Amino acid sequence: MAKEFDLQKAKKNVKTVLGISVAVGILLIFMGILDAAGAVALPLDGFDYFIFAGMAFLGPYGFYQSKIDKTVEEIERRLPDFLRDVSEAGRFGMTLADAIIVASSGRYGKLTPEIRKMAAQIQWGVPATQAIKLFAERVNTPLVERITTIVIKASDAGGNVADVLSMVAHSVKEVHHAQDEQRIEMTTYLAVIYIAYMVFIATIIILDTTFLPQMEKAGAALQEGAAKSGISGGAVALIQAQYIPEIKFIFTLSVMIHAIGDGIVAGILQKGKFSEGMKHSFIMLIIGFIALRVMFGGLNLMG
Repeated sequence: MAKEFDLQKAKKNVKTVLGISVAVGILLIFMGILDAAGAVALPLDGFDYFIFAGMAFLGPYGFYQSKIDKTVEEIERRLPDFLRDVSEAGRFGMTLADAIIVASSGRYGKLTPEIRKMAAQIQWGVPATQAIKLFAERVNTPLVERITTIVIKASDAGGNVADVLSMVAHSVKEVHHAQDEQRIEMTTYLAVIYIAYMVFIATIIILDTTFLPQMEKAGAALQEGAAKSGISGGAVALIQAQYIPEIKFIFTLSVMIHAIGDGIVAGILQKGKFSEGMKHSFIMLIIGFIALRVMFGGLNLMG
């Protein structure tokens, strides 16, 4: 049986994951500086270590936070089902506490462990409203906070909690439906960002494989002609071969900057979260690195 995902523990581990990511990133930056300065001979190019540092900063935290966000989203998605079951139990004359305990025997996906914790607390003597508050603190999202506040106030007011729960469940379903529609629309923009990034990489590759070699040949021909005619070669120095590596570096740097920027924008457009953007930036960095440094940079990762 798969181990249950402990949401509260996972949230506490976020800082640990971030700290490890930062430490690894700083180490890679230090290695890149040493290689660039010629202090030590490392297997990869110095700039590659800076790229890997960017991946270390973005990837682990982005994917870990994304996993937590996905779990929270699944909890919110199943919450209307739980509210509906509690409401049905309440219509048979059960108190809110008894209704929660009865409903806790159901299956609600990632929400199930949280519901059983709430039911166990009630069985240990914790008031139902207090157990609901503790549940809201564990999940800690605006939607759950609003729902639990409404339920607690309805229970304290002594009204018909079952009707309130039914209305809240319906309202949450509507919110999720609106979110799904928005996500479908944003997926189109996400695809556009990835396609635009791919096109940018393709343009860089074309420039690198066709324009720069022709530029190098033209510079050599002009220099040779200038030497034969006795004219100074300073007029054609800008297109000498010695500038080709600098231009390639600028190409690679621009791709990596685009990866980070486009990824952040993609994540914010998709889910409105910076951490989601970090995940996309990590993916785009990998794509850019493979395209420019492995496929077209002559880099041997095994060497």
